[in-house]
Amino acid sequence: MIGNTLAQYKVVDALGVGGMGEVWRAEDTKLGRVVALKVLPEEFARDPERMARFEREAKVLASLNHPNIATLYGLESVTSGTETGTETVFLAMELVEGEDLSERINRGAVPVEEAVAISLQIAEGLEAAHEQGIVHRDLKPANIKLRSDGTVKVLDFGLAKAWETDHGDSSLSLSPTMTAHATQAGVILGTAAYMSPEQAAGVSADRRADIWAFGVVLWEMLTGHKLFEGETVSHVLAAVLKDEVDLEELPEETPPKLRALIARCLRKKPRERLQAIGDARIVLEEPMDSTELPEDGEAM
Repeated sequence: MIGNTLAQYKVVDALGVGGMGEVWRAEDTKLGRVVALKVLPEEFARDPERMARFEREAKVLASLNHPNIATLYGLESVTSGTETGTETVFLAMELVEGEDLSERINRGAVPVEEAVAISLQIAEGLEAAHEQGIVHRDLKPANIKLRSDGTVKVLDFGLAKAWETDHGDSSLSLSPTMTAHATQAGVILGTAAYMSPEQAAGVSADRRADIWAFGVVLWEMLTGHKLFEGETVSHVLAAVLKDEVDLEELPEETPPKLRALIARCLRKKPRERLQAIGDARIVLEEPMDSTELPEDGEAM
C-alpha cells in the first residue's frame, strides 16, 4: 500500500490493524494535510446492503464537530483493475498524533488529577455525540488519544453501529466476535473487557452502554489494571455479567465523589446506572474535595 494513491490520498506509512481493517497514514494531495485511512475488508465492498448502511451512518458521524472527537472526513471507494474491478473501501479520518490511553496506563496508574482531566474531556466528547443520538459502543483506552498539548480525542465514534448488519439476530451484531453475514474473518465488535452487561448479554444497547464503558476506563486509569479479566473472551464476558465491582480496589486517595461516580456508572442494570454522561461531566468539573452533591442527590 505504501506509495499507492487512493483517490486523492497518497499512502505514506502503516499505522496498524484493527477489527475493521488496516489503518494507514496518508497525505491528502488536494488539501495538503495528513490523514488516517481505515481500509475496510474486501468482503465489505461486496455487500451492497452493508455498504448502504455504512454510508448512511458515515454521513451522520461526519456531522460530529467537537474538539474531543476525531473527525471523520468521508467514506470513499476506488476501483482498481480493468478486469477484476477490485473495489477498495476506506474511511478518511483525522490523524491524531500522540499515545493512546492504553499506552499511558501501561506505564502505571494515572494520578487522580490527571485522570479527572482526561475523563472530563472524554465525557464532553461523549455528551456531544449523545446529544446527536450517536453512541460509541466501543469506548476503550485504545480508542482514546492523548495529544502532547493535553487535548484528549475519542476515536472511531459510532463505527461499531455502522458495522452491524441490518438483519439477523441482534445478538450477533452485539457479540464480541461476529460470525455471520460477511464476517468470516471474525470481526471484533466492541472489546469484551469494556462491554456493558447488556452488550455482553447480546441485547439492545443505548448511550448507557457508553456510560458503563466510561466507568470502566476511569477505573482502569486510577488502578492501572483492567476491571474485568479472564483467560478467554467467555470468561471476561461472564465476569462482566456476574462479578460485582469492589470499590475498595480503588486507590485510597480517590475522592469520595469520584468513587460515587464510578459506582453509579458501573451499575449492572441500565435503569440503575447514571442516565446521562452530562451528569458525570458536571461532577468532574467541580472540585474533587467538595462534599456537595448534585441537586437531585441520588444521581451520585
